[in-house]
Amino acid sequence: MPTPVQAPRANAYIERWIGGCRRELLDRTLIVNARHLRHVLATYETHFNTHRPHRALSQAAPLRPLPDPVDLDDKVTRRDLLGGVIHEYTQVA
Repeated sequence: MPTPVQAPRANAYIERWIGGCRRELLDRTLIVNARHLRHVLATYETHFNTHRPHRALSQAAPLRPLPDPVDLDDKVTRRDLLGGVIHEYTQVA
C-alpha cells in the first residue's frame, strides 16, 4: 500500500519495528516453516512490548511502567528466549 500524501511518515513506525526485528532476530535465526516463524515472531513481539527498554519512553517498555532505580547490591538474573537469541535481565531482591 503506498504512503498517503497527507502523512509522509505513516510507515516510519512499522519500518522501524520490522528493521529491528530483522536485525535482532531474523538475521540470527534459521526459520524452518510458517509455524516456527509465527512462534518466533510472537515471542519477539511479547519481548518487544513487555521487556525491551525504549529510549522514547525513558527506558520503559510500552506495556510496563518505568522501572525503579537500580540498587547495586541486588542480584541480576538472565533468561534466554528463542535458544539464546534474546536475553532478558531482571533484578532479584
